Amino acid sequence: MPRATNSPASRRRRKRVLNQAKGYFGNKSRLFRYANDAVKHALQHAYKDRRRKKRTWRALWITRINIACRANDISYSRFMEGLAAAGIELNRKILADIAARDEAAFTRLVEQAREALKQKAEQAA
Repeated sequence: MPRATNSPASRRRRKRVLNQAKGYFGNKSRLFRYANDAVKHALQHAYKDRRRKKRTWRALWITRINIACRANDISYSRFMEGLAAAGIELNRKILADIAARDEAAFTRLVEQAREALKQKAEQAA
């Protein structure tokens, strides 16, 4: 009795991997064994980097806010503390956008943060 190889499913699986590997260099786009390894690695990197992308954007927003803060003679941490004390709840994405596009609005936010920090210091003293 001949051996059953589940040929249609195996072919479909191999074809799917080779289609995912289109555009890869050399044997990685043509031979299943090498394509399979390359696709597995690519999927691992894609999964990891979807999470890393969030960290990268947050770091960029913080850098942009910090640059705008330094231009207004206040540190990033004091600015964020002042915003919290003033009860202004803007996320870093929006703050970075304001810092990049509207200097006057960002300066007003810095002034509000300074006022809140002064009031906080007076209450503590």
